[in-house]
Amino acid sequence: MVIVFALLALAVLVTANWYLWRRLFRDTTSGPGRARRVGAVLIGGGWLLAIGALVAERTGAPFWLQRVLAWPGFLWLALSIYLLLAVVAGEVVRPLLRRLLERRSGRAEPVAAAVPHPERVPAGAPAETPQEATGAPRETGRGGPAAEERGRGASASEKPGDGGQASPEPGSGGAASEKSQEPGSAALAAAPSRRLFVSRVVAGAAAAAAVGTVGHGTYGVLRGPGVKRVTVPLAKLPRAAHGYRIAVVSDIHLSPVLGRGFAQKVVDTINSTRPDLIAVVGDLVDGSVKDLGPAAAPLARLEARHGSYFVTGNHEYFSGAEQWVEEVRRLGLTPLENDRTELAWFDLAGVNDIAGESEGQGPDFAKALGDRDTARACVLLAHQPVQIHDAVDHGVDLQLSGHTHGGQLWPGNFLAEAANPTVAGLERYGDTQLYVSRGAGAWGPPTRVGAPSDITVIELASKQA
Repeated sequence: MVIVFALLALAVLVTANWYLWRRLFRDTTSGPGRARRVGAVLIGGGWLLAIGALVAERTGAPFWLQRVLAWPGFLWLALSIYLLLAVVAGEVVRPLLRRLLERRSGRAEPVAAAVPHPERVPAGAPAETPQEATGAPRETGRGGPAAEERGRGASASEKPGDGGQASPEPGSGGAASEKSQEPGSAALAAAPSRRLFVSRVVAGAAAAAAVGTVGHGTYGVLRGPGVKRVTVPLAKLPRAAHGYRIAVVSDIHLSPVLGRGFAQKVVDTINSTRPDLIAVVGDLVDGSVKDLGPAAAPLARLEARHGSYFVTGNHEYFSGAEQWVEEVRRLGLTPLENDRTELAWFDLAGVNDIAGESEGQGPDFAKALGDRDTARACVLLAHQPVQIHDAVDHGVDLQLSGHTHGGQLWPGNFLAEAANPTVAGLERYGDTQLYVSRGAGAWGPPTRVGAPSDITVIELASKQA
């Protein structure tokens, strides 16, 4: 089954890229040549870099090699998505543009047809008079019509051996020249050039749209996340805790692309909100402590009155979760591994990510929440939104999650909606509320389209206030 799925995915990938090459390079050129070869190398090489970047990251290749492959490889992933979408959209524009050109050409043809073209007169024949041109009878000169006919006959047989055919005048181009002047043949000659023009316009527009989209989305990630503020009322929260602020950050995804400078932007943004508590809800890194430890160092400068807390995401289990738990503890964050801490006005709990089950370190809600005082409000940190159902069963008041990236690359949000109960924002499930952050960074392509990155300040509101 796995082999069949892999072969099907490969067939789809090859077909999509052949279609891209055809529309962007084959249809925009008049014949085989350098442009088509360059296009094939560009598309094929881009996918080799992309696959190489993914493999290098997952296999722990030398960090310098990961960095060399990551930028071009992951950007090609994003660019190829939007090239394909733009070219498919161009299929709607293509016939409309061709029809417009044909109409404009059709309006121009009658003007040209209105100009009379003189017929070719054989050598030696008298020129047509204005009277003949208008159909009026012509006065005959000496010899009358009979002499005129004899003159035509003599000129037609001037050269012996030509079968009585009149020879074309020098430089006239003969029959081929006559044919090329016919309006029908001109339209046929114009059709291929119209198709080429339309293909070039659509391909150029598609390439510009894709590059612009990816460029804008990449800039949005690299400049750092914005701040989003959400008020969440909790029935059990005491009056004294009204206005308590929790800075929620998820999916930072430090990597060969997003390094120390990006981590510093995230830290500065969080600290600027002056939160009471900081919650880092998973997917901090994409790589080992050895490679990315220096990139994560700015986290030691996080500032909050009641501390910073961390739970694992699925990417921690691809990157050495135990080592990263120890590293964040060393940086001053408190890991909540299926654990709970009792703050002054509410309980703060955290569970491991579902991906930890493969290592015997999966989520344990009973351990984290089983013996707590249910009269107190409870806030749970859990990386994936799908963990909300266990949270509801254990009487959690608010779950804070990430994981979805809000879809990251439109139309990826539709896939994210199919796999998660909530993709972004605040929703209620029974007596439990779930807030899902779109995340601060990006996985794979350092690009976001239709899902801007964010750090959310959750302001708790007491219904007793």
